[in-house]
Formats: sequence, C-alpha cells, structure tokens
Amino acid sequence: MLYTCTPSPVGDLLLAGDGEVLHRLAFTPAAPEPDWRRDDGAFAAVRAQLSEYFAGDRQEFELELALEGSEWQRRVWSALREIPYGETRSYGELARGLSSVSASRAVGLANGRNPIAVIVPCHRVIGADGGLTGFGGGLARKRTLLDLEAGRLALV
Repeated sequence: MLYTCTPSPVGDLLLAGDGEVLHRLAFTPAAPEPDWRRDDGAFAAVRAQLSEYFAGDRQEFELELALEGSEWQRRVWSALREIPYGETRSYGELARGLSSVSASRAVGLANGRNPIAVIVPCHRVIGADGGLTGFGGGLARKRTLLDLEAGRLALV
C-alpha cells in the first residue's frame, strides 16, 4: 500500500492506495500503517480532483475507489455518493432510502467508518433536526465542507 499526505484548505489529508485505486482518504493526524510505503509522487489524479473540488470547480469525483467493509457499510457508502453536491440528508432519510426505516443508528455507525472522507461525502449527513452531528474530521471541518458546497465559502 502506498501513501502520501497532501495539504488542503481543511488540513492535511492522508491518501492511501495501491497505485491504481484509492483505499483511504483521512484527515490527519491519521497515521499510515507500518507496512505502507510513502510515495509523494502517487495520487496525482486524486490531488488534482481534490484541488478542483476545494476551488469549487468539481462537484463529482471520477476516481476508482476500494471501499472495503461489510455489505451494509458498502450500501451506506454507495448511498452517500448519491447525495448531490450542495445537499444534505438525515440519517433517517438514508435509512429509509435503504429500506431500513429503523436503521438510522446503523447508518450513523457505517457513516462513521467511511474510509474515504470528502470523496464519499459523509459530511453531507446531518441530524433529523438539521443540526450538525458527529464527523470524524470534526464539526468545524464538516461546516466548512457544507459551506463550500452551498456556495457560502471560497476555500481557494
């Protein structure tokens, strides 16, 4: 597994993959696994698309992703990718969309285990009352990403 860290307007991001497919995008201080090899020349397409996103010029990512998790987690992560840029959904709305009306807590747990932040937009999930709720990158980052997508903030 290759990795690098790249700067962004919301802090440094850890990128990891096999050279072809992105396996992880995490907010630092996430650390690489001991057997990963640093390659700062890798992930050019990921970096370019993230730069376009943060500049407000990209609304959808066109990258090959390896989303490794349970069948339920992969269903939730797929549903996250269906939330349009600039929009949000509640945990309950996602659960209903997955035909599991009572599974909002399970949606939240899967959301929290999303291995590819930003690109798989877990930041677009909010509480039933419209309030910001848990986010692995912190609520300030979540607010920043939502403000960017709503056109209320220019990051670059």
